[in-house]
Amino acid sequence: MTRLPTIRRAEVRRTTAETDTQCVLVLDGTGEASIRSGIGMLDHLLTGFTRHSGFDLKLECLGDLVVDDHHTAEDCALVLGQALDQALGERVGIRRFGSAYAPLDEALARVVVDLSGRPWPSVELGLGRESLGALACENIEHVLNSLAIAGRMALHVDVLKGSNDHHKAEAAFKALALALGDAVAITGDRVPSTKEVL
Repeated sequence: MTRLPTIRRAEVRRTTAETDTQCVLVLDGTGEASIRSGIGMLDHLLTGFTRHSGFDLKLECLGDLVVDDHHTAEDCALVLGQALDQALGERVGIRRFGSAYAPLDEALARVVVDLSGRPWPSVELGLGRESLGALACENIEHVLNSLAIAGRMALHVDVLKGSNDHHKAEAAFKALALALGDAVAITGDRVPSTKEVL
């Protein structure tokens, strides 16, 4: 039988010609966040995600924002996903599945996650604006897609209703936090799969 991990923590750094991104993630934390990506809205979304998941996250990125926000947003998501994957280790004892609804005023988001080891993002945010602050709305969806791929999870994100794009994006990240917080919870001492591996 595989032993349960004692500390579910990971440090990841990704350095490219476009960004220098690093993070420290602790799954069994208290919701403490220190996020500095250079993109205020991305920091806001990831801070809310951290608070409501109960993880601790320190993430810093020096990116080529003189170009645009794409590389920074993408690499923040890739590093966070890689850290999640590493912190989960062999995924022994986790609940594996998580789902949550989160409202923000008129907006309502639903997230369903399976920490299956098989990446499959399906993201429907229904955002109408071109950007929220310095973060392009298309890159909010790209962040979630990249997180699912790097974190090796099936991730379904649907904003069910809402009229304010800020509210819709924030509700989606809060629902993601709640769903992931449930999925990583330790509920047993085996890999939760008939395959015995995730």
